[in-house]
Amino acid sequence: MFFNRLSRIVQAGCKFSSAIKCHRPCAIPAPRNLCHAASLNGPLFQISDDRIQKYLERLRLEYYALKVQEQRTKKDVQRMLQLSNVVEMYEQRRIIVDNLSSLKELKDDKDDEMVQLLKEEREAYGSILFRLDNEILDSILSMDDEEDYGSLIMEVTAGVGGQEAMLFARELFDMYCGYVEYKGWEVETLQSEDTDIGGTRHATTIITGPDAYRYLKHEGGVHRVQRIPATEKSGRIHTSTVTVAIIPRPDDFQVDLKEKDLKIETKRASGAGGQHVNTTDSAVRIVHMPTGIAVECQTERSQQKNREIAKQKLMAKLTQIELEARFSSTQALKKSQVGQSLRNEKIRTYNYNQDRITDHRIEGGTAHNLKGFLEGGEQLDDMIEKLRRSQRRKQLMDIINRECEQ
Repeated sequence: MFFNRLSRIVQAGCKFSSAIKCHRPCAIPAPRNLCHAASLNGPLFQISDDRIQKYLERLRLEYYALKVQEQRTKKDVQRMLQLSNVVEMYEQRRIIVDNLSSLKELKDDKDDEMVQLLKEEREAYGSILFRLDNEILDSILSMDDEEDYGSLIMEVTAGVGGQEAMLFARELFDMYCGYVEYKGWEVETLQSEDTDIGGTRHATTIITGPDAYRYLKHEGGVHRVQRIPATEKSGRIHTSTVTVAIIPRPDDFQVDLKEKDLKIETKRASGAGGQHVNTTDSAVRIVHMPTGIAVECQTERSQQKNREIAKQKLMAKLTQIELEARFSSTQALKKSQVGQSLRNEKIRTYNYNQDRITDHRIEGGTAHNLKGFLEGGEQLDDMIEKLRRSQRRKQLMDIINRECEQ
């Protein structure tokens, strides 16, 4: 009877080890020693903790409740995919824990060979359990329980620093366009107010793609740059700022701009520009009658082009107003992100003299190689991933604490 029972335990261990081998290729990131990374100025997360177990059990019940639904929305399917790996690993972990409990029942055996065999089994299960706990922790830290959106509006605006701030606003705007390309998302520019020396006063874009909002929401805030401007003759380091605002855009969102609601006026362009400025009615002013919002454009020589640009500006303003009306917290969100664009409100500093990028919201948020970072590729992605995990740890602590209160 003893040998039959031991044989069943060993067979169960073999089956589970095979299951782990089959499971590992399923897009699970390599462990990053997250038991240490998960500390939040306090004790480490332990998967064996009753609070974590309660949270994991809630995820398991949520997954199976979605699985038995006859009709599922797109959001339900996305949530199931998000939960599937965690639930599968959690159930495998339960099998391991049960097997370890069964081995403990045999601990009083006096046979040296059996004692050695039991020791090896415990070590094997312990090794699998340790690896599995890291992978479960990695997965739940990668999850984001906040609502996701199909697209977002990103606003990049020059802050303190005059022309130097506008030049850096352009560099940040180009960085995010590079990041959109790196992630395989799509971008549509609604509005861009550029300067004649290559800077940008303000740019508004719509970015669309899987998880785009979940990644880019961490970029909202004041970005500070420290460097010697090209126009600086004395070699002094200047500090300038650029603000980035991220506004979620629901899948069903659409602004209908009707021609009958528009009052379009033309006039002669003003300002520098030679004889053409004084002789052609190329400047365009559009008033949106229902809201009273007015926009102007005189940057192009062609009246038709100025009309198109003015419409884009109007669309951007209407889009922003509509989204802020739909999300009562959007205005507060934007204000919390951009503040007053002051230098001391920064979330990230770009120091050219030291070739250093420092994100002030996370530990270890320092990177080097500014040129590579501003390309918007892997370096920026790594920084955003650190921010996501830091935020997720805080979310997880809040969730766990709420679980304990129930």
